[in-house]
Amino acid sequence: MKKLLSTLLLLQAVCTYAQTTTPPAGPDTARRRFAPPPIGTITPTRETPAHDPVMIKQKDKFYLFTTGNGIAVFSSKDMKNWRKEKTVFDKAPDWVAKAIPTYRGGSMWAPDISFHNGLYYLYYAVSAFGKNTSCIGLAVNKTLDSASADFKWEDRGKVIQSVPGRDMWNAIDPNLVVDEKGTPWLTFGSFWEGMKMVKLAPDFSSVAQPEEWRTVARRPRDFNAPDSSAGNAAIEGPFVFKKGNYYYLFVSWDYCCRAERSDYKVVVGRSEKVTGPYLDKNGTDLAKNGGTLIVQGDNKEWYGAGHNSAYTFDGKDYIIYHGYDAKDRGRSKLIIKELKWEDGWPALVE
Repeated sequence: MKKLLSTLLLLQAVCTYAQTTTPPAGPDTARRRFAPPPIGTITPTRETPAHDPVMIKQKDKFYLFTTGNGIAVFSSKDMKNWRKEKTVFDKAPDWVAKAIPTYRGGSMWAPDISFHNGLYYLYYAVSAFGKNTSCIGLAVNKTLDSASADFKWEDRGKVIQSVPGRDMWNAIDPNLVVDEKGTPWLTFGSFWEGMKMVKLAPDFSSVAQPEEWRTVARRPRDFNAPDSSAGNAAIEGPFVFKKGNYYYLFVSWDYCCRAERSDYKVVVGRSEKVTGPYLDKNGTDLAKNGGTLIVQGDNKEWYGAGHNSAYTFDGKDYIIYHGYDAKDRGRSKLIIKELKWEDGWPALVE
């Protein structure tokens, strides 16, 4: 009996060890497969490691922010060659461990960068992987030039938190959009019951009162899935881009972070109002599983591609996203494409 008990305990220990040392499929896995280069390293776009990239231009330099330990940062003067910069955070802010006791450190996910009221606003996400135990935080800076005396990231703490059992949404993948009246709205979400949009207060740091919430995109969820499960409604990474009379909502469908098995793709819908409804080319609401395909993998260059952002730089429109490199074991790399417009809809310039 003692021998049997000892054997069972040994097996339990081995299983526990395996569970704690096997990385989950997700942004952390992608990052481990392609460790970030040392600070100062310059890589061409095709070889630049990136996951969930966003971009902004300050003076004559472009800055790229991506998922990574402390939020990874790159800079470029030509959008072709990227210099690795110091991360935004040396460690997660103190509030993170209090809000998410199960947060193990590692990646801070899916940043969003924009400039308003004389400040750069960087939203980011921290989460227990695969759970909607998540928070969106905010850091601000007067400049992105690390050589400036004004350069200093000031963390403003938690903006939104999702709690298992309370919320059927996940507080990650933030994107800020300011409407024509100057009102800030934050879109976000991953799996569960889709992409949410919430009105922010004028300080951009908290939810407006009274609260205003919308569901702007959604895919069918298995009704048998427990609330604690992400489910099979694979949708995330919302990004809103204003062009002419329309707001365009991009979202990513299907699965990221699986290297050769990744089937990530991007779809889009549009609306004359920032709050939607966002309709695809066929008139189907993105909140009812609508979406017009714009980006996908081809298994030749990229296994899957998604989690995009979109911008206008120097009179041209661009879509920025990451792909799983079919020529390099499915490692996640940066992709930048120019956008053209056909009958009011975006398309890639090849």
